Amino acid sequence: MTAAVDIKGVTKRFDDVYAVDDIDLSIADGEFFAMLGPSGCGKTTTLRMIAGLEFPTMGSLKIFGEEVGTLPPNKRPVNTVFQNYALFPHMSVLDNVSFGLRMNKVDKTTAAKKAHELIELVQLSGMEKRRPSQLSGGQQQRVALARALVNEPKVLLLDEPLGALDLKLRQEMQGELKSLQRELGVSFVFVTHDQEEALTMADRIAVMHNGKLLQVGTPEDIYERPANRFVADFIGQTNLLDAVVEDDDMIILENGTRLMAPNPLPPGTKVAMSLRPEAVDIGPRGTVPAEHQKTSLEGVVESMTYLGHALDYTVKIGWIDLEVRADAVHAEQRFQPGDEVAVWWDRTSDWVVAD
Repeated sequence: MTAAVDIKGVTKRFDDVYAVDDIDLSIADGEFFAMLGPSGCGKTTTLRMIAGLEFPTMGSLKIFGEEVGTLPPNKRPVNTVFQNYALFPHMSVLDNVSFGLRMNKVDKTTAAKKAHELIELVQLSGMEKRRPSQLSGGQQQRVALARALVNEPKVLLLDEPLGALDLKLRQEMQGELKSLQRELGVSFVFVTHDQEEALTMADRIAVMHNGKLLQVGTPEDIYERPANRFVADFIGQTNLLDAVVEDDDMIILENGTRLMAPNPLPPGTKVAMSLRPEAVDIGPRGTVPAEHQKTSLEGVVESMTYLGHALDYTVKIGWIDLEVRADAVHAEQRFQPGDEVAVWWDRTSDWVVAD
């Protein structure tokens, strides 16, 4: 199948600064695709190049097989929803939504009918006559979505569209956006710096840093099998234990502790073992199950934080501050600062990345 967006060797340079540096990326038709990374990583610049608001310095950019790298925005089958919504404050909801149709010379009756359909789709029926100032942040976001979708773009671009909303409303809108995308079957390209947002909503995620594309994969791939130390550290919370590869089944920590950690890297390679807090079990010292002897460490509890659904421990193991998260409901025993404990994990729960 022809990709909705196909990027090959695209670089965007501003004077001597490489905002995007030689990336290859393919986004499927009907896919909810997230571009994730810290500020300044190149994700928004990439989105703007797809939109036609920036042009690549070099490389190929196709939308459904058509080269669009130098086409203006109005010549591309895309539309964009911005973080600040960019609604016309003097226009009603209906006029905001139908604006694009009227600019395309669609007759007034047809434009109004189509606008009403989109307003109903985003659950704003009855608010057609209101102006943006009379709407909540979430309602304004829905108007912006309806306006962007009314011209039936083949690809919808969303630039941090939930960033201005409070946490509860943002979480509600995440579910609504995903449901809307599934209903329409339109490719969504969603830019965010929020890892949880990307993991919750996306079919696939591209992680960027310093203009480079570090990894593309499903949320499960990105979280459980990060490509390198940056991705492991950026996506969610993890413990990164510095080590050296001993052989294809063992690593050696800096203090000489040998741990089972299968990996394909050559002996002597400096690595980091990524170990998610929720993958680590905790118990009194000397209680490590036999099958976990080679994936265990002993230490002292430094702190315990109650999170409602979980207990968050920091365990001091030599020079390591290891974060351990236990299920608060099913925890058989709670530990306090100063308690001597053991921690262990299943050998399939860790992941070794080149340092």
